[in-house]
Amino acid sequence: MPQKPFLHTLLSPRLLDLYDVKDSIVVIIDVFRATSTIATALYNGAKKVVPVSGVEDCIAIGKKLEAITAGERDGKIIEGLQHGNSPAEYHRSFIEGKTLVLTTTNGTKLLHMALERDAEKVITGSFPNLSAVCHHLASSNKNVILGCSAWKDRFNLEDTLFAGAVISQVKKYFTIHCDSSLMAEDMYQLHCKNIYSFIKKTTHWHRLAGYGLEKDLEYCVTENVADILPVYKDGALIIH
Repeated sequence: MPQKPFLHTLLSPRLLDLYDVKDSIVVIIDVFRATSTIATALYNGAKKVVPVSGVEDCIAIGKKLEAITAGERDGKIIEGLQHGNSPAEYHRSFIEGKTLVLTTTNGTKLLHMALERDAEKVITGSFPNLSAVCHHLASSNKNVILGCSAWKDRFNLEDTLFAGAVISQVKKYFTIHCDSSLMAEDMYQLHCKNIYSFIKKTTHWHRLAGYGLEKDLEYCVTENVADILPVYKDGALIIH
């Protein structure tokens, strides 16, 4: 019987050097809010999303592509950019047919780290596109790293909770010898019936709720409301 591919959960970008990503699909997870926003923008008709790590790159590439520039640092819109990192901003009547250039505190940083280490494929995941992510991973027969973007390299609950949601659906297709994966799945199974009340305990919820973003955050833990698969190709995230 052939060996199943391996699945690992990365709890922080700071740990990425411990993993060989060259033969793996890396799932970038930034629940609050980058990967939720990416899925939403593409689901609502965005032509592509160009993830960049720095603000100056965001502005320059936005001008070159005649694109919408957007981003945040510490949950707030960056001066010099047009829009923020709220999924609610990217409704179909606004984003359809347009290119979005996006920079965020955590998610776009980890995405570029994975690319720099020659990841075989990079996709993005969050609760709004949970089923699309799970279907792709289950059918891929490739090693997988679920990459939690965390908060400035510090562990966070919401990204790990999403990793657990993925694992609970795809584990039969993988060999999992990974304590962070086991912990993530256990946490999800424990709280999946009361996910909204659980997520309100997280430090990132309190951080962003202070800016009046509660509706954003509830959306970001709602399953399959933007169920497409963003995949990185030729410098941008597009629908697979």
